Amino acid sequence: MNLKLVLVFSILATTGALAQAPKSGPPPGPKPTKADVQKVVQLITSDKVKMQTYCDLSKLSEEISAADEKKDQKTVDTLGKQAEAMATKLGPEYASLMDGLQQINPDTPEGKEFGTLLDGLDSQCAKK
Repeated sequence: MNLKLVLVFSILATTGALAQAPKSGPPPGPKPTKADVQKVVQLITSDKVKMQTYCDLSKLSEEISAADEKKDQKTVDTLGKQAEAMATKLGPEYASLMDGLQQINPDTPEGKEFGTLLDGLDSQCAKK
């Protein structure tokens, strides 16, 4: 599920791999709407290069999660820098969505709906 990417970006933000401004208060970016999620899914699926980048980022996020579980901070930081570079290739809409999704509980009806929409991206990766 694509919400794993949100978790990975949360891990990276708290570990410093995506060091930006201090993280106090709510995450940056507006809370996304269903239309925002649909727009990002459409932007990525309509562009072969972005779709491949998304699939590569999804695989990398699994590696980051595994390294985080092993408490391997050096690997998390290294892979996090790669993930950050890939994420920027997906465009500002994707970055804004990932920031905003941190405000949504994936167990709520809204979170589940967004997860289902984002699963469409993952299913495209499975076809490759």
